[in-house]
Amino acid sequence: MDVLINSELDGDVVHPYENLVRQGLECAAQLHDLQGTLEVSVSFVDDGTIQILNREYRSMDAPTDVLSFPQDDDGGFVALEGMPAVLGDIVISLERAQSQAAEFGHSVEREVVYLAVHGFLHLLGYDHHDPEEQRIMREQEE
Repeated sequence: MDVLINSELDGDVVHPYENLVRQGLECAAQLHDLQGTLEVSVSFVDDGTIQILNREYRSMDAPTDVLSFPQDDDGGFVALEGMPAVLGDIVISLERAQSQAAEFGHSVEREVVYLAVHGFLHLLGYDHHDPEEQRIMREQEE
């Protein structure tokens, strides 16, 4: 799987997480028995940027930890021969990941990978609107 990582943050602050994110997403893809060449984009942003995206795309004017943007919600996208199937984009607020890691008492690395996998599962169609969906998604995340 091709995992394209982009940072909109100053400096080299996401470098420590890049390989962990790739490994986490590859593991999630294997557990879901995804076949073929896949591509996922992961972008690291600050709270202000993710708040703008959250407001624009979800009508929620607040920062959040992760957003997912599936490439093809309606199933009509066909990848060109020899090209990867683009699943979509995952946007992670590193500020929120750092805050949540401290709040939950675990490492930032663990939180970043957890958020990446959470976003990936959304790209695969998982959601957590009701308790049963949430239970299933939490099992998949772990």
